[in-house]
Amino acid sequence: MGAAKICIIGAGPSGIGAGKSLLEAGLNDLTVFDRNDRVGGNWVYDPRPGHSSVYETAHAISSRRLSQYDGFAMPADYPDYPSHVQLQRYFAACADRFGVTPLVRFNTEVTSTVPQNNGGWLVSSSGPAGQCTERFDYLLAANGHHWDPRMPNYPGEFAGQFMHAHSYKSAAPFAGKRVLVIGGGNSACDIAVETGRVAARTCISMRRGYYFFPKFLFGRPIDVMGSKIRSWPRPLRQTLAKYALLLVQGGNRRYGLAAPDHEPLEQHPTLNSELLYFIRHGRVQPRSDVARFEGRTVHFTDGRNEEFDAVIAATGYRMSFSFIDRSLVDFDRAAEIWLYLNIFHPRQRSLYFIGLVQPVGCIWPLSELQARIVAREIKGSWSRPADIDARIRRQIARPHFRWAKTYRHAIEVDYHTYRRQLERELARAA
Repeated sequence: MGAAKICIIGAGPSGIGAGKSLLEAGLNDLTVFDRNDRVGGNWVYDPRPGHSSVYETAHAISSRRLSQYDGFAMPADYPDYPSHVQLQRYFAACADRFGVTPLVRFNTEVTSTVPQNNGGWLVSSSGPAGQCTERFDYLLAANGHHWDPRMPNYPGEFAGQFMHAHSYKSAAPFAGKRVLVIGGGNSACDIAVETGRVAARTCISMRRGYYFFPKFLFGRPIDVMGSKIRSWPRPLRQTLAKYALLLVQGGNRRYGLAAPDHEPLEQHPTLNSELLYFIRHGRVQPRSDVARFEGRTVHFTDGRNEEFDAVIAATGYRMSFSFIDRSLVDFDRAAEIWLYLNIFHPRQRSLYFIGLVQPVGCIWPLSELQARIVAREIKGSWSRPADIDARIRRQIARPHFRWAKTYRHAIEVDYHTYRRQLERELARAA
């Protein structure tokens, strides 16, 4: 048998990590497909709406130290939380350094992937060279899960500008307008703060209470601080997080926000050091959940109603794999993902998912480790467990924290716990 022919879909951070790991393992017959004209995925900024979800002022929400590929440190002059420009430059440098860039077919979209009875996949794509169909032995889906926007559905119609955060690029178009941002996650808070600088009024609507973690705690990036207590029991870490936030910020009700109905780290954390400041300075005003639209009037669940010129819905993304038949993979509204280690499909042995995790931390160092295990399976030095379905069942029954049972948390993991799991698998292959 000749060298394994491998297809990687996506040249974003996870695809770069996958390509790097496979090449380091001696698997050189790789083809990487990407819609963009350069590597970086969502971190390729373009002022036009499109595949990328990054906006003009976006920065990382994991710190530089915990967001690096193995053996390739970010430049020493990068700040603790690099900008999208710096991150894209870093991804491009990494792809060049480890030989991934020459393997990428840019401006090329994979339109379908069909599993073959004798193994492998027929991959159809469309790009500058036209339509093309090729056979590959293995397929790695590294296309990301922050690109297919999930729009909310409220009664009535809004007569003003109604858009998803995916299409938001800068605050400039909202100068002097009345803006409502829907959501309590990282994008919602960033956008509320940014529009709060220039809008006539910015409100932020949340349907529940959230914990808002500052990016720095005691002078250090908060994920660096968290890494120092990663071996502590989880309940103790949660208790410490709760009381540290109370000490530094006070309770949510001081800001007109609902109190959380869960413990810290039971929902994906929101890292933002400015939202609460902007609320207390009147630049952002909290609102309850949206009940319905009526023209330009938004009715809220607490009985309040107000007029707005624009509504920006930061309501998350679908887990979309449009190139794979839905009868084989359909995670769109799944609260549970039936993949071993969020990588291995129990039936399709030549299909792997890279970066399909939402860590309390950074994705792409984990993607690199995931791909190392995949490389070992392809080379025959690691074998998936024979009882893979039972392992998946236990994995779902024993999450790292008691995550909310929603599609948003279906792929949630604790960075350090998940990393240790991957490292144990790699040790088993050694």
